[in-house]
Order: sequence, then C-alpha cells, then structure tokens
Amino acid sequence: IGQMYHLSGDEASALITWGAGTTLAAVALRSNPLTLASVGIADAWLFLRGFDYFGRAEFPPLFFVMAIVLFAVSFWTRSQAARHLIILSVIFYLVLLATEYETLQVAIPLIVASALLFAAATFAAGPVDRIVQVGGRLPLHALIGFFTGVAMIQFELAGKRNNSGFAIASAVALAGIVAAVVLGGRESRGLRWVAYAGFAFELAIIYVVMLQSMLATAGFFLAAAVLLGILALVIIRVEKRMRAPSVEGAAA
Repeated sequence: IGQMYHLSGDEASALITWGAGTTLAAVALRSNPLTLASVGIADAWLFLRGFDYFGRAEFPPLFFVMAIVLFAVSFWTRSQAARHLIILSVIFYLVLLATEYETLQVAIPLIVASALLFAAATFAAGPVDRIVQVGGRLPLHALIGFFTGVAMIQFELAGKRNNSGFAIASAVALAGIVAAVVLGGRESRGLRWVAYAGFAFELAIIYVVMLQSMLATAGFFLAAAVLLGILALVIIRVEKRMRAPSVEGAAA
C-alpha cells in the first residue's frame, strides 16, 4: 500500500508508529498487557537502533522520552511489571550509550545515581516505593545499575598497562556488594542473589585481569575451584544469618 501511494518510511518509523498505537490502546483500555507490549516494542526499537540494524550512525536519544511516557502510562494502567522492565531498559540504554560515547561519562553518573537510589530506597523505603510503586524492588534495580556502571569501567580499564584504575573500580564494586547485602539483603532474597552474582563476576574479572599469566595453566582451574568454593561457603553462611531472624520471628 505504501508503494502504491508513494509513502516514504522505514522500519524504525514503523516500530515507533506501532508502539505509539499500542500505547494509546493501553491508555484507552487501561490495559496492563498492552502496556507491557508497548515497552517491548520500544525495547525492540532500541535494540535494533543500538546495534545499527537500520543503518544509521546516530544513537537514539528518543528512548528517554519513550521511557518517561511509558513509565507515566504504567501508573494509569497499574502495570508494575512494565515499570520494572522500563527501569532495566534504561540501564540497557545507558550500556549502549557508553559504546557510542566516552564510557566514563556514562558509567560514573550511573554508579552515583544507582548508589543514591539504593540509599533512598533503603532508608526511606515506604515513601520512595509509594512514588515509584515497584513493590519494594527499587534497591534491586539500583544494585543492577551499580554493577553495570562498575563493569563498564572495568572493561574499559582492563586492557590498560596501569591497573590502578581497575583496582579502584574493583574495590568500589566489592564495597558496594558488602553494603548492599548488609543494608538490604535481609529484606530481599533477589537482592542477595544479585549481590552473589556480582561477587562471582568480580572474582572472575579480577583474576583474569590481574593474573593473566596463569590462564593457560592448571593453576587457573585450581584457583577457580577454590574461589567457587569460597563463594559457596559465603553464600551458605549469609543465607543462614539472613534466615535466622525470620525463623525466630515466626517462632515468637
């Protein structure tokens, strides 16, 4: 039909039009599934634009506008799942943004913002969750954003001769893991497991970057087994400590 009437357009415009129509339908019908579908279409557009599927070099700043609009719509349609997906999508957007621009200019603000959000969601959990309405899981998203920002910096600095910057980033990551588990781990099992995954990632990347000479030897496998054993022991002990207060409360 477009060819018959000589209408111009491309795949990116088609996705935007499709997403806009789905969003309007979600608002009109106050539909949770349609809101999720709108976010999914926006994510598909971001993914395709971010990986240059449409053959354009510029990076799409329009996604931030999409995210804000869809986040507002999710309150009207009462779609908590859409809000979770939007927050994760914004983190993914920032990762793509870091590949286009200076990594530190994206990663450092992401780390700072994530740390501030985590602190706010932990120390003022009730008021903050009444605003964002994500079921008390904002600390989990903030921790994911924090790890993402630190990982971007670590990958950026991994190939440098001077490893001091990498060491500082790793120390910040490990300190963040400890703080997250201590401050919010008792209330959120999901947060604890994200922290464990982050800890495992840090052990792996620190070993690979700082001890590259052992990668081709049996020492790598021995060290990996030891580190995994330590990680498992730490997880078991932390889980027992976190579970103990709840058991005592139930008994009382």
